[in-house]
Amino acid sequence: MKVEFWYEFASTYSYPAAMRVEAAAKAADVELLWRPFLLGPIFGSQGWNDSPFNIYPAKGKYMWRDMARICEAQGLALKEPVRFPQNGLKAARLALLGQDEDWGAAFTRRVYLANFSEQKDISEETVLSGILSSLGLDAPALLTQSNEPTNKERLKAQTEEAIVRGIFGAPSFLVGDELFWGNDRLEAALEWAKR
Repeated sequence: MKVEFWYEFASTYSYPAAMRVEAAAKAADVELLWRPFLLGPIFGSQGWNDSPFNIYPAKGKYMWRDMARICEAQGLALKEPVRFPQNGLKAARLALLGQDEDWGAAFTRRVYLANFSEQKDISEETVLSGILSSLGLDAPALLTQSNEPTNKERLKAQTEEAIVRGIFGAPSFLVGDELFWGNDRLEAALEWAKR
């Protein structure tokens, strides 16, 4: 059975999940599929025009403290982004190109590090280009391809698929039709996939 990892680059809890999901899936001998999508349309349908962590300040304060504990336990650096939430649209379009390629996972992890560890603006093409180049990829070609109408439509379709399949937040893990929401549900998803 496969585990699908659905993530959004603006999502805080997707950061530690992205940094551990591949090793965890490998250790469990479960196939892993990377699936970038956008939370904006999902939040918009719920009447939110911002992250719930900004809308509800107490929740936001808790989240940053919780993230500090999680990242410390995982040995990950954590610095609040240049703004929160960041616009991950361009990064998601690139990740979509790489979701089934051997570079997709590494690109995704590097974008999360740029956002939550290095305080870089992940909406800037220069930042994304630098990440692609550091992975030995043709950054100009991939940036051009990511902005083509067919790829933009693919990301919209993937986000629509997330909605249809019941995803309401990130990170989410799907095993068939079984949904597991949150970084702390990764192990449960892997166990379910092995059953």
